[in-house]
Amino acid sequence: MDQQRRGRRVMILLVLGVLGIAYGSLLYSRSTLTGTNNLDGIIGVVLGLYICSHPAANLIDMLFYRRGICYQFSSRRSAFWWLTLNVLVLLVSGVVIFVGTTRLIGSGE
Repeated sequence: MDQQRRGRRVMILLVLGVLGIAYGSLLYSRSTLTGTNNLDGIIGVVLGLYICSHPAANLIDMLFYRRGICYQFSSRRSAFWWLTLNVLVLLVSGVVIFVGTTRLIGSGE
């Protein structure tokens, strides 16, 4: 049961990371997604906050509820990759929030 739950969490993190990268690459290749910078910025901020919520919840579980490295993982290597994936998804969400905020603030042109 615990293996299945961890496998689902990994897939969710991967999908959210790809979604954040897709948002950033679409904005890079096109000038706008919806036609207005305000709406693009709102989508970016909300998407970034949603993406950020999953790895943040995983890290809080590991730090405060002691469901972490000792019990959940079979080796130090798998714990390292789990933490690396969470940090990478957090970085992607930070970039998405930054891009969305700059679209939102810079829309007064």
